[in-house]
Amino acid sequence: MAAKKNAKKTVKVTQTGSPIRRDKSQRATLIGLGLNKMHRTVELEDTPDVRGMIAKVAHMVSVEG
Repeated sequence: MAAKKNAKKTVKVTQTGSPIRRDKSQRATLIGLGLNKMHRTVELEDTPDVRGMIAKVAHMVSVEG
């Protein structure tokens, strides 16, 4: 069980919306999350920083976990 305590929580983020006609900061946030193409999925560590970035582009992404 010690390995489970040290395991970091992650979230899967999938880009579902296009950054076309969006603010430059929202495009930059998607790139910062590792997303730059539709339907691309990345697994990220669940931190307050990542959660804030997800909140900024919540209308263009879906989150699992």
